[in-house]
Amino acid sequence: MRMYQTSPLARFAAIAVAVLTLAGFGWGKPAQAQNSAQYTAQEIIDAGHGFFGSTSGGLAKVVEKAFEQYGLPNGYILGQEGSGAFIAGLTYGEGELYTKNAGQHPVFWQGPSLGIDYGGQGSRAMMLVYDLPAIPSLYARFGGVSGSAFVVAGVGMTVMRNNDVILVPIRTGLGARLGINIGYLKLTPTPTWNPF
Repeated sequence: MRMYQTSPLARFAAIAVAVLTLAGFGWGKPAQAQNSAQYTAQEIIDAGHGFFGSTSGGLAKVVEKAFEQYGLPNGYILGQEGSGAFIAGLTYGEGELYTKNAGQHPVFWQGPSLGIDYGGQGSRAMMLVYDLPAIPSLYARFGGVSGSAFVVAGVGMTVMRNNDVILVPIRTGLGARLGINIGYLKLTPTPTWNPF
């Protein structure tokens, strides 16, 4: 019986062909694992309808707009917030972050604003979270993205960013306060009165 030796290059080529063949059959696709950690539009709309209740008439259109611009989020926050303003304003909120691969986590937010509005309001808020690499990356300051306001049937969204992480707050009853004040939100793992 005669033994044949193969060169290291031939062995490398054989391994490369095997790996490419397995990948072609759907094994070892990293994008598939990433997609399983993201939420579909229907999952977000269902969570929003359950949370906002009867006031969620424009929710589907607002969520559709967010998905059209930013794709699938890998987390979302459901919570409540209160805000008040007389030229300068403050916002405080608390809620729960939901993720598919890292569980649920409490989150609190606070932030200053400056604008020509006054008054106070309490609202429910859903925040879509995009490109969150790890839970600690959420606890930061998020500034508004210019021209990001969008309102349909009393449901409005804005877009905020910190480095690569995008936060899309969706609120009910925003009214005229949307777009006529500027500010940021600071997200923290524990409550604090300091908005700065």
